[in-house]
Amino acid sequence: MPKNFSRTQRIADLIHRIIAKLIREEFKDPRVGMVTVSEVTVSPDLKHAKIYVTVLEDPKTAQTLKILNEASGFFRSRLASDLQLRVIPKPHFIFDDSVVRGTRIASLLESCVRGS
Repeated sequence: MPKNFSRTQRIADLIHRIIAKLIREEFKDPRVGMVTVSEVTVSPDLKHAKIYVTVLEDPKTAQTLKILNEASGFFRSRLASDLQLRVIPKPHFIFDDSVVRGTRIASLLESCVRGS
């Protein structure tokens, strides 16, 4: 039986695909490191989209987030051309630290197992 997804979740999934493709293929800023879009959440009123990203080069994380947020107008205009919505969400890029936390937890667990 297929799952029922809310409209905001479907829009978030679509924004995820569009933004990931834009970063990969069209957004060419040499100051930006390797970026991966991990998750997108959209507010219920569709005015804001939180775009969680990971950056491969850790020292470039703050600079990359700043550049992406400064380019939010570019991303929003591209979303407007791809989405058939009355309201286009304003993108807010946020660092996703779940990968860092997961790696830390895994190393802690591994050290506990070795210590036993």
